[in-house]
Amino acid sequence: MSFLPDEIWSKILEMGAAANRLSYRDLCSLAITCCRHNRLSSDPSIWSILLALDFPQPISSSSSSLPVPSKSLYRTRFERDKARRIAASRRAMLIAESQVSVCKGRLKELEFQLRKEGERMKGALEELSNLERIRRASVALNVWQPELVRGSQRQMVEQCTVPIESRLSNLKMEVNLCKHQISIYKNAYNEQKQRLQESKEALSSQKYNPLEAYHSNVSRTDSGTKRKKLT
Repeated sequence: MSFLPDEIWSKILEMGAAANRLSYRDLCSLAITCCRHNRLSSDPSIWSILLALDFPQPISSSSSSLPVPSKSLYRTRFERDKARRIAASRRAMLIAESQVSVCKGRLKELEFQLRKEGERMKGALEELSNLERIRRASVALNVWQPELVRGSQRQMVEQCTVPIESRLSNLKMEVNLCKHQISIYKNAYNEQKQRLQESKEALSSQKYNPLEAYHSNVSRTDSGTKRKKLT
């Protein structure tokens, strides 16, 4: 690079910026290598090209009496855009956290409904079983049986104060309804679990920081190496 004059290198850098082969990161990396590179990378014409490409602005009829250097203007718009992206990321994270919370609340509600319907169906099935036994006892009274058995069956039938057939029909309908409701709640529960998983993945993606992950991996590697050396 030292064999070419600054004018040629400035032109090369301009061409690289115009062709999207040279970014602001490249210029910043170049600037810290030496004084000459710092001077070349600060060329206003290069930053004007990057400014027009990265932060295009509508042409304004009003002109400022004190024009702002291209590099300073690029820095200002970059910081503004960075703040906007950070705010958007925070909003997305809050939305993802809210979705996770809503999904967890909905899952608890569905779990409660499933338990409630399960208990309701269990009670209906128990009553249905008892009524079936009473109906069989009622039928058995019409045939001869030992008096001890007959007395027990008669007592069972007399203790029943509801119309057996009508109540049996109602209980069967209630059991079928419970099964239907449980099926609906289970489907909703599975869908909600899927949504929760997706919301957790979205939240994890929003919280992911490549630098933190890298430093964490490096730290674990270093601690593992130290333990091996100690052993």
